[in-house]
Amino acid sequence: MHPLFAQLTARGPAITDGAWGTQLQARGLAPGECPDVWNLTHPGAVESVARAYVEAGSDVILTNTFGANRIALGRHGLAGQAVEINRAGAAISRRAAAGRARVFASLGPSGSLVAAGEVAPDDLRAAFEEQARALADAGVDALLLETFADLDELRVALAAAKATGLPVVASLVFDSGPAKDRTMTGATPEQAARAAAEAGADAVGANCGRGIEGYIPIGPRLRAATTLPLWMKPNAGLPESIGGKTVYTTTPADFAARVPALVKAGAAFVGACCGSTPDFIRAIRRSDEFCETVCSQ
Repeated sequence: MHPLFAQLTARGPAITDGAWGTQLQARGLAPGECPDVWNLTHPGAVESVARAYVEAGSDVILTNTFGANRIALGRHGLAGQAVEINRAGAAISRRAAAGRARVFASLGPSGSLVAAGEVAPDDLRAAFEEQARALADAGVDALLLETFADLDELRVALAAAKATGLPVVASLVFDSGPAKDRTMTGATPEQAARAAAEAGADAVGANCGRGIEGYIPIGPRLRAATTLPLWMKPNAGLPESIGGKTVYTTTPADFAARVPALVKAGAAFVGACCGSTPDFIRAIRRSDEFCETVCSQ
């Protein structure tokens, strides 16, 4: 285990943060607007999200850089500001953490498929290298490749991330197939875990796409395929349209009650994804069930 991850999990599973996108939407981010550019245009709002998770008890917080590779930013006419946006995102989360939490920088997929000819392999590699280096230079503690579905793209991103010398988490989304246990491109948890480990990941896991009940059985399958630490960040359920509004109906208490099952399945890092709030992190931290599970490790 990487020394940083060993330190963070020495007394039991580390608690990560919750959703960023839906939290920024609650602060005024418009549908279709680029959330990453808020690092430049609304830094106070972004910092308020990060600080809220630190105050709720997160051991690890992310950065608002999920879509800040130049390919994804190019869809908003912002490709030329990739380095600036990433450096600002890292600075914001480091300032909010203030030594109370570690900062893992978020890198999401490009949104383009190499196999379909939507992006050249060299362009994809350059985009991830640029982003990973900007974040590393800005002083983050680790890099998180999250919500990936294509193993080929993941391998490219991992190579770029590992070149920085920082520890790297590779997290995929398993929400497709008849049993909702594959990535969008058909990879199983076992295939994903092995591919990530072989490409040099320091931890592997799953996030987004499903609620916590859907990811509880994914944990043992990841664990069976690798000895690396597991990172688990399920959604607060799946979004529903109620009264014309998109709502996530899982409550913080319901989510926290299921977290021990993730830990028993092997999770070393636990948190929440879309639809969650700092109250979810606070509920996990205060949960008797979680404390009992941690103390029993």
